[in-house]
Amino acid sequence: MMSFILGVITTLAVLFLFGRIRIGSGKHSIGRRRSSGPYIMAIGGGTGLSTLLRGIKAFTRNITAVVAVTDEGGSSGRIRNEWGMLPPGDVRNCIVALAENDNELRSILDFRFDRGELSGHSLGNLLLLAVTEMCGDFSLAVEKMNHLLSIRGRVLPVTTEGITLVGRTKSGQDVRGELDISHHGHELSEIWLEPPEAKPLADVINAVDDSEVILLGPGSLFTSVIPNLLMPDFADKLKDSQVPKVYICNLMTQPEETQGMNIVQHLDWVSAALGCVPNFLIVNSEKIPDDIVEAYRQDGASPLYLDESQRRIIRSMGCVCIEASIMSVFESKKEGRVVRHDPQKLASVIFRLIREISDE
Repeated sequence: MMSFILGVITTLAVLFLFGRIRIGSGKHSIGRRRSSGPYIMAIGGGTGLSTLLRGIKAFTRNITAVVAVTDEGGSSGRIRNEWGMLPPGDVRNCIVALAENDNELRSILDFRFDRGELSGHSLGNLLLLAVTEMCGDFSLAVEKMNHLLSIRGRVLPVTTEGITLVGRTKSGQDVRGELDISHHGHELSEIWLEPPEAKPLADVINAVDDSEVILLGPGSLFTSVIPNLLMPDFADKLKDSQVPKVYICNLMTQPEETQGMNIVQHLDWVSAALGCVPNFLIVNSEKIPDDIVEAYRQDGASPLYLDESQRRIIRSMGCVCIEASIMSVFESKKEGRVVRHDPQKLASVIFRLIREISDE
């Protein structure tokens, strides 16, 4: 029954999407595709990377988004367990973020079924699952979606191998999987991937050579940013590259995962995984409203601000710190008032930095 329903949904979705492209793209979009703009590699996962992409796509179409594939929760986790496919959720979000009309497309591909065998699954995840079954390869399916939706750039899973996050706490306890890692991140002493010999996609490695700047984050430290850097071949390629590397720090700590950690500790973990200290660090300088801070603190999260001691440490590491207003307050039906990176503000800071680097 599940296969039949999936087949029907996929057929309808593909027909709709092809129709949408013929109607919505117009004869001029082909000429605009991959037009001028700096070549950017953005590395991460989760909502942080898709937020970043929504901002930078206004400045360039030459974007390669490299997405972590260790997600175990929700619809992605179920697909991974039941179908043996890599988790599609973060990849889907990034593809949608780079689409021309991302709001319209998001409302369709994020549609989530609420009953029957499909309960909890999103249409976008099922579409990626179906295209993967048709192609026999997850990376080919993602490539087809890139072209199908005529996105501004390219989305790549960091690897097509099944990988699992593994960590060890300071007390010597081993934790396995993204969910357990997220609950014990602030206690970790080390983190790695299994199998350790997992290889990144060749296209991911090649994209480093084309890049003019490499962006790390924003996103969950241990479950979105660092997993991409735990494959030695990719980390070595990034470390050896002379391309400027920019770490975009989160606005808040995350309950359990980075609870109690400061910005320097975030930077230390990224530097250890990368094998070198990022050239630049972007940090929010705007004060978060007190009522929002208090609400977050009740959940175990707190703002990530710099003090003078941290600034001195970061300078001594050879990293240039950029402090700017990069946040906005949003109303969420489920969470009330929340703070998020503002895509446009963040993109403006990034492209101002790129111009300054180019002028040197």
